[in-house]
Amino acid sequence: MIEVGQRLPNATLTMMGPDGVQPVDLASRLKGRRVIIFGLPGAFTPTCSSAHLPSFMRTKPQFDAKGVDEIICLSVNDPHVMRAWGETSGGAAAGITFLADQAAEFTKAIGMEFTAPPAGFFDRSKRYSMFVEDGVVTIFNPEIEKGCAISGGENLLDQI
Repeated sequence: MIEVGQRLPNATLTMMGPDGVQPVDLASRLKGRRVIIFGLPGAFTPTCSSAHLPSFMRTKPQFDAKGVDEIICLSVNDPHVMRAWGETSGGAAAGITFLADQAAEFTKAIGMEFTAPPAGFFDRSKRYSMFVEDGVVTIFNPEIEKGCAISGGENLLDQI
């Protein structure tokens, strides 16, 4: 599992752009920037939609005031689903970036994958949040129990 002080592995994630699916080189996106990444099991899922994402939508202005350059919501979904979730949830309008880790490559590289066949989840992301400065993890909050008390926006905001 990734730890505080470690550089994030490079990954190519995807997002929907004006001309369709576009690759996002994570290392380039993080270079010289202060970024929050929060990972979650899936777009449109109950806790992700009712608690985790909204916690970052609520706290976005306070993160901006603390000099955070971007808040990224990452899930093992395809970029079409992530765009639809961003639009319907209001997260995109609130300024959250929605990135897809389609094959769970980044999620596996940081040791945050899980599989739960009864729920239909295969190689999904565990719930977490992290504060990354110039590609290095400075705060890491993996969720231990159900819910998002540890990995939610308010907790991370208090830590920065």
